[in-house]
Amino acid sequence: MIAGPSEILVVADKTANPRYVAADLLSQAEHDKMASAVLVTDSYDLALEVSKELEIQIPLLPRAEIARASIDKNGKIIVAEGNLMLAIDIANEIAPEHLELVVDNPFDYLDKVKHAGSIFMGKYCPEALGDYFAGPNHTLPTSGSAKFSSPLSVDDFQKKSQFTYYTKEALEAVYKKVAKFADKEGLHAHAKSATIRFED
Repeated sequence: MIAGPSEILVVADKTANPRYVAADLLSQAEHDKMASAVLVTDSYDLALEVSKELEIQIPLLPRAEIARASIDKNGKIIVAEGNLMLAIDIANEIAPEHLELVVDNPFDYLDKVKHAGSIFMGKYCPEALGDYFAGPNHTLPTSGSAKFSSPLSVDDFQKKSQFTYYTKEALEAVYKKVAKFADKEGLHAHAKSATIRFED
């Protein structure tokens, strides 16, 4: 898992409350000046309203200086006008640590989300709920590593072994391919360990 600055990406449709969205973005922005807060929306009007709300809410925060720096340096509002699926595609490309689906019927889109550390569903599920109360794991992949990494889980604390078993017939069907791969890498003893079993 790659450790990076705190990040949130909010996918919001035209029905979202801009006050809520701005507050959710700022909940990450107040972490530190390197934090990333991104809104992706299908509504240009919502984008404008959230931008206005940010300017209203930032000065009211005790950590306003930090939030301001975060928003100015790393905050983004991306408009995928009229296309919520494009907004989801953008979210998948960014692969955020925290993803909020602030949309009507968020479960309609859950199976479209391929890359996110922790997903918060609907208009009444701010990321802070996960931080302090709801109970999902809070050790999450950051910096786009959600494309290949998962939240910390019990699996990370379990020792496992894997095993392989081939019969003579199963190996005989593939041993030449094994040898070919090994020879291409210049590892001829690897190749020989497969072919020797079928030498007369």
